[in-house]
Amino acid sequence: MSIEYEKFHGSGNDFVVVDADEYVPDRGAFARQVCDRTDGVNVAGGAASEGSESVGADGTLFLALESQFSPPRVVMTLVQPDGSTAAMCGNGARCAAKWAAERTGADAIMLDTQAGTRRAEIRGEDVTIEMGEPSFAPGEVPLAPDREEPLVGESVAGVELTAVNTGVPHAVAFVEDVADVDLETVAPAIRHADAFPEGANVTFASRRDDSGFDQRTYERGVEGETRACGTGAVAIAAVARRLGRLECDDVAVFPPGGRLDVAFRNGRATLTGPAEREFEGEVASTPEPRRLTKA
Repeated sequence: MSIEYEKFHGSGNDFVVVDADEYVPDRGAFARQVCDRTDGVNVAGGAASEGSESVGADGTLFLALESQFSPPRVVMTLVQPDGSTAAMCGNGARCAAKWAAERTGADAIMLDTQAGTRRAEIRGEDVTIEMGEPSFAPGEVPLAPDREEPLVGESVAGVELTAVNTGVPHAVAFVEDVADVDLETVAPAIRHADAFPEGANVTFASRRDDSGFDQRTYERGVEGETRACGTGAVAIAAVARRLGRLECDDVAVFPPGGRLDVAFRNGRATLTGPAEREFEGEVASTPEPRRLTKA
């Protein structure tokens, strides 16, 4: 059995994209296989865009296109490299919209995600996706069950941070310079802290001279730093607004992979940035479903 796929990235945040019509008996096992940064999908699987040498991915997007609607609709399921699923992914959603636009010619796509339905608009290489209204409510982040107040500017694992849900939970900390943060050492303790019973993505931000923010994010499910995180960019903007650090309702955020633009209208966020198809290919086989055995 072989599975056809395409590889996309949004500001360096990369994804294996699979049409949901493809038969994949164990999506978690498949994602672990193709996302592996040593042995996962690579340019040998197809014709790469110029300069592309990436191996593996930050996640796998299973996309079910319903082209009969206007705008066309896509049901999006993100399976992460550890086999878990995530309710929302800003850059993944933008890649999903670009994938659907290439098939339909539409410049607007409706995406059905576990975090709700989001509209995307495609303008050349850039895709803008609705991200909804960030929430600081303890039950929605979520925080520990006995928590009644938002977690704002408090120390967790030795780092002062604020917790917000932007489709997935984020712990956001502002520092002098994100380049000075030993993310792989500091972030895991926050990601697994008791304050976050379902875990959290850990995002560090520092102010730039142009009033934007530099970003670094350690992603839950990837269990490492990614070159960009869309929900993390929105989390930075949302927390900056909450703390009075945002001068207007539009801000540029700069993860290692490029630039993302976040805007707020009536409290609801949008995320804009490039989405690019890298290459296509086939996986020769797919892992068989796990079989439960009696203890």
